[in-house]
Amino acid sequence: MLLEQQLREGRCTYPFSFLGHHEDEDEIIIRAFVPSAEKVKILGPDGQLIADAEHIQDGLYVGRCQREKFLFPYVVKAEHAGGTFEYIDPYQYRDEAFHAVHYIDHAPENLYKQAGAQISTTNEGTVGVRFSVFAPNASSVSVFGSFNHWQKYLHPMQKTELGYWVLFVPNVEVGAEYKFAIRDASGNTLPDKSDPLGFHHHQFPSHCSVVYDHEQYQWNDEKWQKRKAVDHYRSPMSIYEVQLGSWRRPEQPERKYFSYREMADDLVAYVVDMGFTHIEVMPVSEYPFDGSWGYQPVGLFAPTSRFGGPDGFKYFVDKCHQSNISVIIDWVPAHFPADGHGLARFDGSFVYEYEDPRRGWHPDWNSCIYDFGKDTVRQFLVANALYWFDKFHVDGIRVDAVASMLYLDYSRKDGEWVPNVDGGNHNYEAISLLQWMNSEVYAKYPNAVTIAEESTSFAGVSQPVSHGGLGFGFKWNMGWMHDTLTYIAKDPAYRRYHHSDLTFSMVYAYDENFVLPISHDEVVHGKGSMLQKMPGDDWQKFANLRAYFGFMFAHPGKKLQFMGSEIAQWQEWNHDAQVDWSLLSRASHKGVQDLYKHLNGAYQYYPALYECDHEPEGFTWLDLHNHEQSVLIFARFDKSRTQPVIVVCNFTPVPHEGFKIGAPISGNYELIINTDKACYGGSDYPINTVVETNSEAWQGLGYSFETNIPPLATIMFALKQH
Repeated sequence: MLLEQQLREGRCTYPFSFLGHHEDEDEIIIRAFVPSAEKVKILGPDGQLIADAEHIQDGLYVGRCQREKFLFPYVVKAEHAGGTFEYIDPYQYRDEAFHAVHYIDHAPENLYKQAGAQISTTNEGTVGVRFSVFAPNASSVSVFGSFNHWQKYLHPMQKTELGYWVLFVPNVEVGAEYKFAIRDASGNTLPDKSDPLGFHHHQFPSHCSVVYDHEQYQWNDEKWQKRKAVDHYRSPMSIYEVQLGSWRRPEQPERKYFSYREMADDLVAYVVDMGFTHIEVMPVSEYPFDGSWGYQPVGLFAPTSRFGGPDGFKYFVDKCHQSNISVIIDWVPAHFPADGHGLARFDGSFVYEYEDPRRGWHPDWNSCIYDFGKDTVRQFLVANALYWFDKFHVDGIRVDAVASMLYLDYSRKDGEWVPNVDGGNHNYEAISLLQWMNSEVYAKYPNAVTIAEESTSFAGVSQPVSHGGLGFGFKWNMGWMHDTLTYIAKDPAYRRYHHSDLTFSMVYAYDENFVLPISHDEVVHGKGSMLQKMPGDDWQKFANLRAYFGFMFAHPGKKLQFMGSEIAQWQEWNHDAQVDWSLLSRASHKGVQDLYKHLNGAYQYYPALYECDHEPEGFTWLDLHNHEQSVLIFARFDKSRTQPVIVVCNFTPVPHEGFKIGAPISGNYELIINTDKACYGGSDYPINTVVETNSEAWQGLGYSFETNIPPLATIMFALKQH
């Protein structure tokens, strides 16, 4: 095929070998592909004529000049029916184009610092964008967009030995839209592709990528970044999980969402007022389908444009930090959707996913599974994890669907999966990837936190890599969540037969560093809201919920609550609506919200409730066998064991008078939480706010006191300090 035809049809693999300037004995030959032009001239940097270009065929122009007359960088001046336009020829920048791939494989973070669309300045001061995209099995790749009037094949890219296609295009500015036109190994046209490393994307129908400069945002969180090292294990962590599109919505019908900047004002103020320490944002990486909630991402390096641009999300994080709120984002390295503009069959081959559908296709979510054993994919995922800490200053990532990564037979029947080299079901490639990711994150960002959503008994999820673990900081305690929600949904009359559902979690409480999650998954898809799960009449539903929240805050483990549960929302979560804030006009709902605020306050004020979450010394059962009355009593201790908190949970509507409780230290104990208080919507059953111990030993402790226990309530007493 003639080169002219290759250029016209976008089939050129090595454009630098022909386009641009080339030496030929004592003259310079300059070739430019300008299919719309009627006449072309080659000008020097000051506008002087270097050569008149001859039209060869199909938009290909060739100019010749003496070596001593050639000036760099040169400009192509093209005249056509609509007028005249000039551009600096990108094919004179071979070195600048190839610079993109010189250091990509030296460190994972080099990927997002070199590839994609990078703002760049040449040695002589020409500013433009260096495009680079990995498509190792493509036969040709062109970059096109708003900067070239969306002419698909005007800018063919050069293939490199590493499988990257590169081109530096001068004068492309921030905000320019672009895509890649790719032909597979056989020359077949593929769907236009977004940039896998694009920092900003547009929504349907264009799905184009947008040039973005990470240096343009001016951060104001210096104080936060320079704070002392954080010991997350001995610090309070109360996480408010949020889906940004449905926390609150504009009243104007023409507006579907609030922006990142608007939410930075309202949401952050709410989180501060409620006493949460962290916001966990459900996935913000760009995704095509609202109903996936972000868990089917196609643009891992771009905050979704539903709520604004990357600067807006940076402002959101910045505002959180200025308000002393940590930001965790959900991260999804397990799978990705098969949308045509995304990663699936990116160059016509399996660039990002496993080729064998028994490993590369997820039956639960009808999505592609990353090839965790491929070096380029591993770097892509690890680089992305680092990217959010680096460029967006996030404080943590919660990794979605870890179990689906760890097990080759996850949601598969016999014959539908391929065993590992040892004949087992563990995905060694995914295990080593997660270990690498965690090692890189904690090495580069010591104050970071990584959290695994892992629903099995896989050993060592939150243990150090050096000890054979996966290296996560924390793991969601799905067993605690399942058992306690099963228990609390039962009629109190039958709870005596299921008492172990509340106590069993302490058998394995220190196997991992746990977070207690009441996440979005528990209040959707017909599971009902937290309030709907509760048995009994309305009064009992609210009382059950308040008692359960009190138990959650007293139990060892960090805390996570999904939005809306803290106000006892009646309806389960709907991503197409907002939290039903109107309920706060009712005292019962406002009471639950006030209780949650006070639980957050007590939790952070008393070190016994968080300081030894992950150490057996921080917890002692006082009575775990009272299944007949469905009463639990236990003590929590701070590291110094000087101010214990004693917790009593009554999960029946029957109150108790003069109940004797053991105490580890003599003195006066102050009532710090009573979920039955009238201000929360409770019965206000009479109970002393201060109790004094006596010398009678009880429940294995040297002292004791007596107190009334309200119905369907959790109460906490803390030793008063002198």
